Amino acid sequence: MSAHDIHADHGDHHAHDDLHVSMGDYVKGFILAVILTVIPFYLVMNNVIEDRATAAMVLGLFAVVQIVVHMVYFLHMNGKIQGGWTLLSTIFTIIFVAIGIAGTLWVMFHMNANMMPEHVMPAVQSAAEAAVAR
Repeated sequence: MSAHDIHADHGDHHAHDDLHVSMGDYVKGFILAVILTVIPFYLVMNNVIEDRATAAMVLGLFAVVQIVVHMVYFLHMNGKIQGGWTLLSTIFTIIFVAIGIAGTLWVMFHMNANMMPEHVMPAVQSAAEAAVAR
């Protein structure tokens, strides 16, 4: 048995990896990306949402949806390509980065709250010193 005979069917199990993308898929992705860019731009430029926290949440939601659109329509990520390993590795990366960012923010907040001395404003400090001097 030759090496060619052993690996003769090697390419057979990759038949499901064929990527069939049409121009229509790219156009749909482009249109969705433009819509998901124009709406937040309009919301910010016209100051539609007054509350800053609500605006940040809405804009963050649009950003996440746009990331998903780019991953599906332009990066062609789905559960079928490469047996789902591409999607699984992307999900792992997102979780890992989220844990890293959350942990970093948590540590920085607690280090600031527990390690930094109280910051006294100079005007308040001079007023307190003037009250003590009387």
